[in-house]
Amino acid sequence: MPDFERAVKVAVVGYPNVGKSSLVNRLTGSREAIVHERPGITRDRKELECEWNGRTFTLIDTGGVDFADEDPLSGSIRDQARAGLADADVAVLVVDARAGARPGEHEIADLLRRARKPVLVAANKCDTVADIPLAAEFHALGLGEPVAVSAAQGLGTGDLLDRLVALLPAVSERPPRAQDTVRLAVIGRPNVGKSSLVNRFVGEQRVIVADEAGTTRDAIDLPLLVDGRSLVIVDTAGMRRQSKVSESVEYYTTLRSQRAAERADVAMVVCDAGDGVTAQDLRVADLAMHSGCATLVVLNKWDAQAPTLDLEYERARVAEKLRQRPRVLTASATTGRNVARLLTEAITLGDRRAGRIPTPELNRFLGETVQTRQPPAKQGHRLKLIYMAQIGTSPPRFAIQVNSRTRVTRDYAYFLENQMRERYALDGVPLIIDFVERGSRTEGTRARGSRRPAPVLQAAPRDDEADR
Repeated sequence: MPDFERAVKVAVVGYPNVGKSSLVNRLTGSREAIVHERPGITRDRKELECEWNGRTFTLIDTGGVDFADEDPLSGSIRDQARAGLADADVAVLVVDARAGARPGEHEIADLLRRARKPVLVAANKCDTVADIPLAAEFHALGLGEPVAVSAAQGLGTGDLLDRLVALLPAVSERPPRAQDTVRLAVIGRPNVGKSSLVNRFVGEQRVIVADEAGTTRDAIDLPLLVDGRSLVIVDTAGMRRQSKVSESVEYYTTLRSQRAAERADVAMVVCDAGDGVTAQDLRVADLAMHSGCATLVVLNKWDAQAPTLDLEYERARVAEKLRQRPRVLTASATTGRNVARLLTEAITLGDRRAGRIPTPELNRFLGETVQTRQPPAKQGHRLKLIYMAQIGTSPPRFAIQVNSRTRVTRDYAYFLENQMRERYALDGVPLIIDFVERGSRTEGTRARGSRRPAPVLQAAPRDDEADR
């Protein structure tokens, strides 16, 4: 299980709104952690890889810890921070140098001492040289000499990393990531049970679950091993219609969910079985298709809705509305029903998305398809399908050599696509078919290996009909 060799981990903890996520972004050289002036934005723990002086380790960004806050959600955030600390080898306590030491930080320092792990104190928001003396106040926490840093300006971050690397335990080099790892993005509307399903997948309370919509803010990557196969599950924030996104935090969380779909091999679109497959669920699935990933639709909370929902109607509606014709499966995060089956199906879809079909087999398919339904003819001249080959994977891309692209009708192109899905079990997998006139260079060859969204079909059936 090479993907899950234990990495050296560093937990970044602290009081709310002291700049933990900003510091994590600065140290990792990324913008993965959500940053906002409002406290309490980070909730689940998010792991990001960091490298310094040849040492690679994982930073665990955690939510703000406030022991005085009695809100149940704050309690869940504290539990996630404790779990991150328990999983880490070293801890970094981030404090706000300008605000000074607060009573709650002494409680956090006591928690860190009990953890019996090396601790560094990072006095953040020392944005100028004149602010550096402010860090001295945090000697009172009893965790050693504080390091004055500025997440905003980068001041002192090199010194912090030097001291951090010196505390890391020596470990053997991690082997490279397995090439057949499948990235599974769990996406959908808010409050349909995505996080509950993810927790059921990994077998622990890894992400926070609450009744209120919008609990998940970040896209959280979780490695998993399923029947010997490496899987990375990405829990994402709920996606609403853009017209209903009214605040900047939700805008950025939605944007991260979309990017998670773009980086994924498979998207699991989770729906609430009580609502059926809604128009927004279809929009989310369409987004996944245009991102180039395979798609699976899951009706969650099936334990409560099985007697009232017409499953065959929902499947027929999805097949009619979505070009990829993804499978519609039922599951229950509460009871665990069909959960293992979802992961098996996701791995199968990922393999089919990355798979290749031999050229002789494709040309047999082409000949049989032409026998089933003759290509269209225009002005007495019939379209001829001469040769077919696969020119790309992830998603699969095919080129069909024809005698004239102008004779290809959209209806016949869709017929070919649907025949391919039926023959090679490609329901839910995006297909790109280029119709290439004999003697011309295939556009698909230039696009081979591209992760950018591409049209599902390439054809020029009529002057007044755009290419798909």
